[in-house]
Amino acid sequence: MYAWVSMRAPDGHIHELVHGDLVGRLWCAGLHLNDGRISEAHAMVSLRGVSLQLVALRGALSVGGESLGHVDLLPGLEILLSGEVKLEVIEVHLPSQVLGLEGDGLAQQMLPGVCSLLADPSPRVVRGYHQGALLCIWSTGDGWMCRRPGMPPEPMRAGDRLVLGDLVFTVVSMSLGVGGPAPTRRDGAVDAPLRLVARYDTVHLHREGSVAITFSGKQARLISELVATGVPLSWQALSAELWPDEPDASRRRSRLDVTMSRIRRKLRSRSARSDLVRTDGAGHFELLIHPHDSVEDLT
Repeated sequence: MYAWVSMRAPDGHIHELVHGDLVGRLWCAGLHLNDGRISEAHAMVSLRGVSLQLVALRGALSVGGESLGHVDLLPGLEILLSGEVKLEVIEVHLPSQVLGLEGDGLAQQMLPGVCSLLADPSPRVVRGYHQGALLCIWSTGDGWMCRRPGMPPEPMRAGDRLVLGDLVFTVVSMSLGVGGPAPTRRDGAVDAPLRLVARYDTVHLHREGSVAITFSGKQARLISELVATGVPLSWQALSAELWPDEPDASRRRSRLDVTMSRIRRKLRSRSARSDLVRTDGAGHFELLIHPHDSVEDLT
């Protein structure tokens, strides 16, 4: 099973794209757009966690007037690439099963698209290709490959037993619903769950083994509004709650973007996942709470 998306191009033709396919002016692109306003490799389809995304490469992506670096692909979504060049998402298919790894000192977890198994100080999976790792792993879109130090790449499938020195690991198949919402990651490694405590004027984000991250002022109020409502909010509704005395919608939107940028910057600076507060690609703001995380609404 593999992930794919069907998209309607500006000329009305529907194209089926898979992980790794390019959208751009190159003749070899999965979705070839013969338009001077489009970059050679404008964007790429990428399976990231439990969502299929369109990721900007050398060009811009815009949804609902908002410029984005990546977009979760959902049926009915319209994505503006440049000028009047627009793509429409028709259908998205995600596999029911994803690949995971478990073994000596390593809890069962889903594998990101490119990752490495490290042993020091304890076995852990980190994102990216790391030279000297016990095992480097990557997805080809419809399968998986791995490489041991000094060895050529080899296919990797569910059920494989990997003996790496004194450690033994097993490749497992996990349902997407279980494997996707993995515990919070820090520096690419599996980290402790998050506990979010919202008190409206202040918000504290707790992680085991780390000092709490504190938000105050408009940053705290933005997060608290999302906690209190429990549903995604449009930027218009959210900004009106935060700046009720500002009649100019464009100024409210600008202030909202600045506040969001500061929240994400603080999260990144403290090695917490910056997508805790995110946009859904359609002009709505939401909290991304994983099953391992918890939220206390004290607003």
